[in-house]
Amino acid sequence: MARHEITLKKVVYHIPAADAVTVRKDIPYQATAEGDLTMDVYYPPDMKSAARNPAVVLVIGYSDIGARAILGCAASEMESSVGWARLIAASGPITVTYRTGREPAADVRAALHYVRQQSASLMIDETRIGIWACSGHVPTALSLLMKDGGEPVKCAALCYGITLDLDGTTGVAEAAKTFRFVNASAGRSVGDLSTDVPMFLTRSGRDETPGLNDALDRFLNHAVRHSLPLTFVNHPDAPHAFDLMHDSETSREIIRQILAFFRFHLGV
Repeated sequence: MARHEITLKKVVYHIPAADAVTVRKDIPYQATAEGDLTMDVYYPPDMKSAARNPAVVLVIGYSDIGARAILGCAASEMESSVGWARLIAASGPITVTYRTGREPAADVRAALHYVRQQSASLMIDETRIGIWACSGHVPTALSLLMKDGGEPVKCAALCYGITLDLDGTTGVAEAAKTFRFVNASAGRSVGDLSTDVPMFLTRSGRDETPGLNDALDRFLNHAVRHSLPLTFVNHPDAPHAFDLMHDSETSREIIRQILAFFRFHLGV
């Protein structure tokens, strides 16, 4: 089928070094009944053969079985995912994207486990791994940040994310039913999050996704009350997916801040 137009939207920020990023494609990381799940690994242009760089994994919260049926490609093959992977790699960290099967919450853990087990051949420093996620992928990313998340990460950038149902609300659960992302953090609270993993959160002021900003505002309030390590940027005039839909200097500056966040916390 033809790809949906949203899969062709590119990130509104570009740097020349992104074009020089090299990619190892279709590395199998997990066998399933439907076939091998694979990942792509993006390397910085100046990567040295004996080096072990930190890495950022782009977290997927949807099944790619559904994504291919609806959008015409896997989430990791969308121009936005490729663009972010190249930007992050061009700024220093190796970047990992991957395909999901029927269990995205388990698949991300399998991908992270593979990265750690094969860190030498992938030239990744397994002690310095961060994650990036946006929108409906964020509940799966948050599940990794829980105290019992299972796969420790150093930092996380979460863009215009659907977060947690707090204070008796049900908006995230309802959104999961509507948009069919995995609500991997259902029933959890901000108090369940690790207290030593820095987070960078962005908010789009004109986001029209039902309940998203209400849940995000509650999340931020609870995060501050729990004194979690948090950097927050509000983009007041931006719609959902500002990095694709709001071609402005403010959008580009926020993207630069996210890249700097990874460089700082991963020690690039």
